[in-house]
Order: sequence, then structure tokens, then C-alpha cells
Amino acid sequence: MRTPKFLIATILAALTVLLLAQAGLADDIKDRMKARLPVITELKAQGLLGENNKGFLEFRGGQKPNADVVQAENADRAAVYKAIAQRQKTTPDFVGQARAAQIAEKEPAGFWVQDAGGAWKRK
Repeated sequence: MRTPKFLIATILAALTVLLLAQAGLADDIKDRMKARLPVITELKAQGLLGENNKGFLEFRGGQKPNADVVQAENADRAAVYKAIAQRQKTTPDFVGQARAAQIAEKEPAGFWVQDAGGAWKRK
């Protein structure tokens, strides 16, 4: 049985795609996010980076390589969450939490994710 959280996350993901397709600025964000993806994926694979329960990337330990890339990704995610929240008349925090749940479901085995209660675990 699908949970309401899953349904919300699915709807938000669909809205994200719709919003990104409609806005010129969003195309720039989408391109930047695609360009950063290989670096982010590698940091996750090394166990240095995880997905927190707010929909943002977070370093897992003292090492912070490519911190500028992570910071830029989080800034773009914040902009996307804000745009979705404005259209849906909700908060960016809610959008980020819904996106975090969706990301956590899709992350590959071995990657760090933070559950809703704040506990970190490897998938």
C-alpha cells in the first residue's frame, strides 16, 4: 500500500518537472544540477556525503571535498523548493522534506540517508 508521504512526494516530483519545464531560469538550474551530478554521486559513493531529511546534501564527517559544489547544489535545491512552495501555497520546508523522502527511496545501496527522526543510516 502506498503511503500518503509517497503520494505527496510523487506529486511534488511531477510538479518540479512541470515547473522546471516552464521557467527559463529553471533551465539554468536544471543544467547546473546535471553538471554537478557526477561529483555529487562520487562523494556519496565514497561515503563522504549524504541526503538529509530536509532535502539537502550534508557532509558525513570532517572531510569536505568539493564543498563549493555541494553548497551550490543546496542553493539551487532551495530555489526549486521555494518556487514549488509558492505555487502550492505551502512552505519550502515541507517541499524539502517531501523531496527528501523521495530521494531516500531511490538512493542506491550503500549511500547515506537521514530518516525523518534525524538518524543517519546507509541504505
